[in-house]
Amino acid sequence: MWFLSPDFPGSQRLAGSLSLLVMMRVLFICMASCLLVVNGGDTISRCALAKILHEENLDGFEGYSLPDWLCLAFVESNFNISKVTENVDGSFDYGIFQINSHYWCNDYQSHSENFCHIDCQELLSPNLITSIHCAKKIVSGSGGMKNWALWRLHCSGRPLSYWMTGCHPG
Repeated sequence: MWFLSPDFPGSQRLAGSLSLLVMMRVLFICMASCLLVVNGGDTISRCALAKILHEENLDGFEGYSLPDWLCLAFVESNFNISKVTENVDGSFDYGIFQINSHYWCNDYQSHSENFCHIDCQELLSPNLITSIHCAKKIVSGSGGMKNWALWRLHCSGRPLSYWMTGCHPG
């Protein structure tokens, strides 16, 4: 970088412009950092989820342990509360458990049985209670957690206790 002499014509204006550019760059970096933090807020930690699931009495619900529920949330959404996935049939999967709009919630985009009697957008809430209640309804029906293909492929019949490593839900 070259040195600006105060005697050089226009040097004050140029120095002011450089200061403005530096400030704008700093502001841009700050805003981008904030966006990254907000975006990162869509996921929940494994242990925080274990605590919530424990508080909602999911440990042992319909014969499924907390590690089953954690594995389900991981394989379906990677613990992303606000994940929405479009399926080839035109339906969508919503939230941490990727609950399908054709059967379980109403997304007002296609026909829905809406067995959980909820708007699909409620499944994206950081509160998770609506998602948990709907997931309980799904698991209580025929097939249990086998209703989720990814749970069948990656969690069913496997040792899952490691999902609780370092977590103290109760």
